Amino acid sequence: MTPTALLKMTPESIETATSGTKTTLENIKAKTGFVPNMYGYMAKLPGVLEGYLSTYESFRETAGFTPTEQEVVFLVISRFNGCTYCMAAHSMLADKVSGVPADMLAAVRAGEPLPDDKLQALATFTETMVDTRGNPDRAAIDAFLAAGYGEQHILGIILGIACKTFSNYVNHLAGTPVDDRFADYKVD
Repeated sequence: MTPTALLKMTPESIETATSGTKTTLENIKAKTGFVPNMYGYMAKLPGVLEGYLSTYESFRETAGFTPTEQEVVFLVISRFNGCTYCMAAHSMLADKVSGVPADMLAAVRAGEPLPDDKLQALATFTETMVDTRGNPDRAAIDAFLAAGYGEQHILGIILGIACKTFSNYVNHLAGTPVDDRFADYKVD
């Protein structure tokens, strides 16, 4: 199901994008084999696309999370925000790229308890950070730190929230259709 677009946006393509954004979209296509629908909408304002790509890359490279933990963070944020596009995309990445076990992926997608205490602590704290807009109480911070995470991870969650704010919000406004590559992971 494609969400209803709140804005009548026409996505940019490699053929229609400005020179700087065109190069970015060409690089994305060269790397992934296609230009995800979301990027076409983000390219309407190059700073949005560049901001997303920068925070995405930085989160992946510097936040200190394993690939499974990264997908837990992105999926929890996207589920909380109701972004069906990102839920599909990150579910596919979790399954095919990050190697997240099927039971773990099903639980995080459904918002059910995760079968791993440390990952559950990560999911809980990530949702708390989104829900409180970055203002958790001391008990939430202490529980997260007691689970084996550190200050870098808290800042990493903030970086993940910044990244998903770009994508979740654009997808809500554009009603971004899920790409065929992610179709098996659609949520309603």
